[in-house]
Amino acid sequence: MSQAISFLPQWQSNARVLVLGSTPGVASLNAQQYYAHPRNAFWPILAQLCGFDAQLPYERRVEALKASGVALWDVIGRCYRPGSLDSSIQADTVEPNDLAELVARLPCLQLIACNGATAHKLLLRHWADLLAGLEGRVKVIRLPSTSPAHASLSLADKTLQWQVIGDYLDKR
Repeated sequence: MSQAISFLPQWQSNARVLVLGSTPGVASLNAQQYYAHPRNAFWPILAQLCGFDAQLPYERRVEALKASGVALWDVIGRCYRPGSLDSSIQADTVEPNDLAELVARLPCLQLIACNGATAHKLLLRHWADLLAGLEGRVKVIRLPSTSPAHASLSLADKTLQWQVIGDYLDKR
């Protein structure tokens, strides 16, 4: 069993979109980077939507996200999970991140986009009161996971579904 520990949130106060994953996988933990698995579709999709090169160095990709009005974090702050599959997360070990504190620092927030079903389920479970307080101001959606384990959709199909966040982006 291995411990997964979330990274620090990546955000600017003018973010209109908050993308929430579940928790970093093994490749991400090893690289200390969000969505580091080479077959994860996150960076190719967001690069297309935000208008930057998916091959940029990691720090520049994160800066491009923030410049586009996208904040990034995980629902889970800490948990035990053997491997990288969300289905292997040990439910009784889940410690959520303090999303209320981050959301309070995002006065322009309009959309919380969950990267996959697990992130969405855990958001609803651990932050129902926060979401109730945001109702009418912030939309919450579940998008298909960008994980390579979610292979039932092609990159094109995932990108098509993720385009919903395009209306919220700052395209310069």
